[in-house]
Amino acid sequence: MTTIDTSAAAFLAGLVTSLHCVGMCGPLSCSWALSGKGSSFMQSTAAYHAARLVSYALVGALAGTLGAMPLSFFHHGAGLVLPWLLVLVFIAIGIGVDRWMPRFSLLAAPLRRVQLAAYKLPGTSRAALLGFATPMLPCGPLYMMFGLAMANGSAARGAEFAAAFGLGTLPLLVLAQTQLHRLTSKWPPGTMQRVQRGLALVAAVVLAWRLRGTLDFGSDAVPSCCHAGL
Repeated sequence: MTTIDTSAAAFLAGLVTSLHCVGMCGPLSCSWALSGKGSSFMQSTAAYHAARLVSYALVGALAGTLGAMPLSFFHHGAGLVLPWLLVLVFIAIGIGVDRWMPRFSLLAAPLRRVQLAAYKLPGTSRAALLGFATPMLPCGPLYMMFGLAMANGSAARGAEFAAAFGLGTLPLLVLAQTQLHRLTSKWPPGTMQRVQRGLALVAAVVLAWRLRGTLDFGSDAVPSCCHAGL
C-alpha cells in the first residue's frame, strides 16, 4: 500500500470514528461551540481544528519516531504491517472492541487543568488551546490511531498518517459544532453507533480485499501495493 493509500485509509478511519464524536459530543469537541455565532464563531472553529491537526501531527511524528526501531526487524517494514493493522482497527471498531480499551487516567488531571485555563481565555484562544489538547481525550479509537502511527516507521510518515486521520474527522465534527442540537435530536447515540460499526466493517472488508495479494509470504518480492525499501 502506497503512502497516499495509507493516508487515505487513515482519512477513512477518521470519517468512521468521527460518528462517535457526533453522537457523544466529547467535552472538548463542542464545549466552546454551543453558543457561538457569526464570524467570531467561524474563527474559533478554524482555530480549534487547525490546532487539533497540528497536535495530531506532532503526536504522530513522535509515535513514528518511536516505532522506527521495532519496524526495522520486519523484512517488508511498515509497507506490509500497517495496512493490515488498519484492517484490524476497522474490525475492532465494527464489533465494538474499542469500547474496552483502557483510558489513561494519567491524563485526566492535566486535561481538567487545560480546560480550566482555556475557559479563562477569549473565544479564539480558548478554542485553539482546547483543539491542541484533543489528544488528551480518553478516546479509544484515537489511541488506536496514534498507536498505528508508530507502524509508519518515521516521524514524517507518522505525522502524515495522524494528520490524515484528523482531516477525516473534520467534516462531521464541524457539522456537529454548527448543528449540534439538530443532529442530536435526529440522530441519537445508538443510531450513530450502529452506523459507525457498519461503516467500519465495510471499510475492513474493502481494505482486506485490496490487500489480499500481500498474503503471499512465499515470495521474496515486495508486493506492488507496498512501499519498496521500507
